[in-house]
Amino acid sequence: MRPARALIDLQALRHNYQLARETTGAKALAVIKADAYGHGAVRVAQALESQADGFAVACIEEALELRHAGIRAPVLLLEGFFEAEELSLIVEHDFWCVVHSTWQLEAIERTAVGKPLTVWLKMDSGMHRVGIHPAEYQAACQRLQASGKVAKVVLMSHFARADELDSTRTDEQVAIFQTAREGLSAEISLRNSPGVMGWPKVPSDWVRPGIMLYGATPFDQSQPVADRLQPVMTLESKVICVRDLPAGEPVGYGGAFVTDRPMRIGVVAMGYADGYPRQAPTGTPVMIDGHRSQLLGRVSMDMLCVDLTNVPGAGLGSRVELWGKNVLASDVASSAGTIPYQIFCNLKRVPRLYSEA
Repeated sequence: MRPARALIDLQALRHNYQLARETTGAKALAVIKADAYGHGAVRVAQALESQADGFAVACIEEALELRHAGIRAPVLLLEGFFEAEELSLIVEHDFWCVVHSTWQLEAIERTAVGKPLTVWLKMDSGMHRVGIHPAEYQAACQRLQASGKVAKVVLMSHFARADELDSTRTDEQVAIFQTAREGLSAEISLRNSPGVMGWPKVPSDWVRPGIMLYGATPFDQSQPVADRLQPVMTLESKVICVRDLPAGEPVGYGGAFVTDRPMRIGVVAMGYADGYPRQAPTGTPVMIDGHRSQLLGRVSMDMLCVDLTNVPGAGLGSRVELWGKNVLASDVASSAGTIPYQIFCNLKRVPRLYSEA
């Protein structure tokens, strides 16, 4: 079989979840949307269910997958519902639901829901993506409570720049949220992963750890809590061919890299069809048999090239870590001009193998 694979360390996953809860003292919804950021939503939920306060997904399709797999813990739909007809499924499967738009509020008011809903009412405190306007927030909450369709309301918002630790925008959003919700008695949820790690003074009865669950930092600098995360995914493959080239030889598509000395090149069974970023340039770090080395030339659909020149004993069959516990996904993402969220979510084709170690 092709040697490319993703190893998922469930013990590290649980460590990171517990870190989020211990750091904040709050209840924590494990965010497992987008197939748990490429890690496998069902297996991640199964690994966390005994300790998690609940889960969060983007949409009802993702939530139904969890219920069909036997996950009974609370599941929050972060985008709420897209059609009023979904409310019957939300009730049937006991999902929690974000309400971020007036039309969703109106749909709840006019629908016979069968039993009261748990609603997370989202405010647009400054990200300007989705959410109720601050000036309309109190009235929206009061309408939900008066509808007779809602058992509980959690007040929430989402930060636009919490990953920028020197930005004033997060404090501004908190101030807008606190002013708009003044007088409302309900639990609140403000902190996502960067909020959990970088903004300890922000109030939050519920936190929503996402990227930190998977052991990757959202910051572009060292941060004390982020430094305690354990990488969950190791993406690895093997060298399937070796080339000894003299100086002046082009490597790969377009000759984007040219040897500047006699070099030993390893071809690895890994490419952008597996989710490895095509834009990763020469110099992007890799580990070969435990030795740090680098990517050479362009990433192809199914293969990429690495430098074996200074790796003693490396050759056919050598193990290559593309990211994991030795090569951080955040470093690969930074080299490729993207973020770890994207490279995890882009993972495909490679089998995922789960372990407790």
